[in-house]
Amino acid sequence: MRKLVCLLCCLLSATCAPGRGLPDLPPAAPSAYRLGPGDMVRLITFGEKQLTGEFRVNDSGAIALPLLGSVPASGLTPDGLAARISDALVRGNLYRAPSVSVEVTAYRPIFVLGEVSKPGQYPYQPGMTVVTAAAVAGGFTYRAIDGYASVVRTQDGSAIEGKATRQSFVQPGDVITIFERRF
Repeated sequence: MRKLVCLLCCLLSATCAPGRGLPDLPPAAPSAYRLGPGDMVRLITFGEKQLTGEFRVNDSGAIALPLLGSVPASGLTPDGLAARISDALVRGNLYRAPSVSVEVTAYRPIFVLGEVSKPGQYPYQPGMTVVTAAAVAGGFTYRAIDGYASVVRTQDGSAIEGKATRQSFVQPGDVITIFERRF
């Protein structure tokens, strides 16, 4: 009987709420956006239609360009990729002083699971927080714990999971889980 009472107390107390035991998610350092597999970029090379267009960063982290072949892009900022392409064009004696710009047209998606109206995959937008990600997924259900969530994030090649507040910033590729309240 005593074990049953302890179990009942644990289930009703806030300390046993789902996700409470997770470590806090390390805050994402504010920095320029880094490209990764799945991003879509628009490359503009002034005066060169052959080197202008939209390209997807492939699973190996590169983009395939005419004249240059595979160019590593993963981990670079859009400006860094533009500089890399420009340098490759000069090194290959293809252009003397190319003017190259790169902009992200589609970011890697985020995934929202658990107690939201429409769980699933959604496009990332810069500046998204946990609460805006939940809003994009149709909002919290009536059973949701809306004060915090679990976020699984890939950093430096390994996945980490932590507890994030409503105001925590989301990164592309994050998997956000909204927990169910225990009544």
